[in-house]
Amino acid sequence: MPDQKKYNRYKLAVQFVFWLTSFFFTYIQIRVAAGEIPNDGTSFWVRSFLLNLCFILSVYINLKVLIPFLLKNKQYIFYTFGLTVTLAASALLTQLLFLYPFHFLFRDNAMFDHFIPEVFTSFFFAHLVYIVLTSLAKFVTDWLVLQDINLRYNTVQRQKLEAELNTLKAQINPHFLFNSLNNIYSMALSNSKDTPRLILMLSDLMRHVLYESRNDFIPIKKEIDFVTNFIELQKLRLQKSVDLRFEIEGLIPSLHIAPLLFEPFIDNAFKHGLRSPAEKPFIHISFRFMNEEKQLIFEVKNNYADSHYTNQSQAHGIGLENVEKRLKYLYKKDEYELLIKKEDYVFSVFLKLQLKSSNSENTTLPYMKQ
Repeated sequence: MPDQKKYNRYKLAVQFVFWLTSFFFTYIQIRVAAGEIPNDGTSFWVRSFLLNLCFILSVYINLKVLIPFLLKNKQYIFYTFGLTVTLAASALLTQLLFLYPFHFLFRDNAMFDHFIPEVFTSFFFAHLVYIVLTSLAKFVTDWLVLQDINLRYNTVQRQKLEAELNTLKAQINPHFLFNSLNNIYSMALSNSKDTPRLILMLSDLMRHVLYESRNDFIPIKKEIDFVTNFIELQKLRLQKSVDLRFEIEGLIPSLHIAPLLFEPFIDNAFKHGLRSPAEKPFIHISFRFMNEEKQLIFEVKNNYADSHYTNQSQAHGIGLENVEKRLKYLYKKDEYELLIKKEDYVFSVFLKLQLKSSNSENTTLPYMKQ
C-alpha cells in the first residue's frame, strides 16, 4: 500500500510537470504565431490556457475511456471511430474557444474566415500528437509496472519454491538416516566386525546428505558414490537368496544432477523387496550414461508382496512423492521422464534425466511455471 501511494504521487507530479511545460510551450508558440497583431499580452495566456484545457479533455477521454473500454478489449474498430470523433470534436471546440472570443484581434475578417479550415486541421493534428505522446507514455508506464509486478511475483515464487525444496530435502534426510541407523543397529547387536566400517560409511553418507546436497545441483560422480555406499550398507543385511544386481554402464561424465533423487527409489526397493515371500527375491539397480546426449537412464526393479502395497500411498511412500515434486521444480518437462509401474508383483522405476553442463549454470531454479 505505501508503494502504491508513492507511485500515485509520482504519477500526479509527472502529469503536473507535463501540462505546465505544455502551457508555457503553447504560450510561446502563440506569441510567435501572432506576429505583429496588436495585443496587450493578456489574451496569449488565456489562449494558452484554453488550448491546453482542450488538450487535457481529449487526452483523458482517450486514456480513461477509449483505451480501457475499447482498445484493451480489442475493439479496434470502435476505438478508431471513437478516437476520430474525439479528435474532431476537440479540434472544433478548441477552434470555437480559441478564435471566436478573440476574432477582433484579426484586422481582416475575410482573412479570419478563410483561416478557419486550416486552423481546424492544425488543431486536429495537434490533438493527435498529444494523444499519441500520452498513449505511448501510458503504454511504457504500464509495461514497467507489469515488469515490476512480474519481478516481485517471480521473487516470491522463487522463495516459496526454495523453501519447499528445502522442506522436501529435510523430509528425505530423516527418512534415510532412520533406515541406515537401523541397519547399523542390527549389525551391532550381532557384534559384527563390520560395524566400525559401517559407521565410517554412514559418516560419509551423512556428509553428503547434510552438506554436499545443499546445492540444487551437484556433480553426478558424488551422487553415484553416495548410491554405491548406500547399497553397500544395505547389502550387509541381505540374505544369500536375494538376487542383488548393481550395474553402471558407460563412463561417469563431469556433469551435474539434482542430489538425492535415487535414494528414495533404492530405499523403497530394499524395504519392500526384502519382504517379498518369493522364492527368488530380487533387486536390480542400473545406471546407464549416454554421454553424447548428456542423459542418464536410471532403473530399479524389485519383487514385492501384495500385502505390503495395500494402497497407492504406501506403495510410493513419502520419499517417492518428494522426488517427483523435486523433479518438477528443478527440471523442465522435456528434461526428464519418470515412469513408475507395479505389475505382476514387480515394482519398477524408470527415470530418464538430462544432465546439466555445469553447476554454475544451474544454481538457480530453471523457470517459474504458470
